[in-house]
Amino acid sequence: MADPARKAATYQDVLAAPEHTIAQVIDGELILQPRPAFVHSAAATGLTAELDPPFRRGRGGPGGWVILFEPELHLGDDILVPDLAGWRRERMPELPEVAFGTLAPDWVCEVTSPSTASVDRVKKSRIYARNEVRHVWIVDPGTRVFEVWRLDGETYRLVLAAADGDKVRAEPFDAIDLDLSVLWAR
Repeated sequence: MADPARKAATYQDVLAAPEHTIAQVIDGELILQPRPAFVHSAAATGLTAELDPPFRRGRGGPGGWVILFEPELHLGDDILVPDLAGWRRERMPELPEVAFGTLAPDWVCEVTSPSTASVDRVKKSRIYARNEVRHVWIVDPGTRVFEVWRLDGETYRLVLAAADGDKVRAEPFDAIDLDLSVLWAR
């Protein structure tokens, strides 16, 4: 938690952050993280390539989703930038023309690195749970581990852990097989 004597960070702090960083406000604290390494970006891009056709476009899958890369989310006083986020179409029928969204997603994916793991796994996950994000995926290119967490009351429960070249059906996108080797391809 942020020091109560310290002034809480604001959106103005995010806007004033250096260009080469991802700025987030988490529990009143400005968190600056470097832009992701290429292996991190490759994992997020590979996952987008797998999910987009069947779930956003309905090609080879059920469609019905809006999936965005690094959307800025304003959830109460918190400002988060997940690597990927998705909303069911019935909750977001049209993509709004805004710089940031206030509607909590149905699913987020955080691609972790040693420098972001504690923020992604602990701080951001608490905020996602508080805002009722149903699923959180954690993708770790360093260890080649993939985890699916489902909201269970006020906390998350691990429902899938896989690694390397496993082929999985991962909630909420379990209508297709996901080949994890795509995430680690270099």
